[in-house]
Amino acid sequence: MYEYISGKLVRKEPTFAIIETGGIGYHIRISLQTSANIGQKEFCKLYIYFHVREAEQTLYGFENQEERALFLLLISISGIGPNTGLMILSSLSPSEIKEAILSGDAKLIQSVKGIGAKTAQRVILELKDKIQKLEILGTSNLENQTTIPKNSSKSIRSEALEALMMLGFTKSIAEKSLNMVAKKHGENLSVEEMIRFALKTK
Repeated sequence: MYEYISGKLVRKEPTFAIIETGGIGYHIRISLQTSANIGQKEFCKLYIYFHVREAEQTLYGFENQEERALFLLLISISGIGPNTGLMILSSLSPSEIKEAILSGDAKLIQSVKGIGAKTAQRVILELKDKIQKLEILGTSNLENQTTIPKNSSKSIRSEALEALMMLGFTKSIAEKSLNMVAKKHGENLSVEEMIRFALKTK
């Protein structure tokens, strides 16, 4: 239904963006990868996956078509829905995901919260041939991760907590994960970095 949405970036958080176009504001779920790459641009363009389930309709957006293609491959796996697919893309870089699939590194895929051994194996078995046919990485924009700016508008920790809860974590589990991140990596992290480390804590 939607190929892309382009317009004014009204608001951007680690897990979603609001783009206004034609007098309509679209609430779009995004990965940390896309969040970091679009930064605080005045205008942006996101390639869309429109998910409909019963009474729920959700827009998922990606900075480029390559990231969306990888997302669509991930959610084709039984047991991986759109929210889990977005969590995988937020936990691992596209190159890490591709290399893990091609090399059979199930442990790296399992490092993502909520991904068990059986699901990780399914990802490898079902996507290995498909991933080889897609030039998802290399010359694409997926790895253009410059230094992620720190957000001083509000507490980085509280913003990370809010983002984790939007990803489906309970408040207590999210707080526990953030405590583990602070203990291991310190407090001088961006929101995106803090969330990404939290998604890998077990």
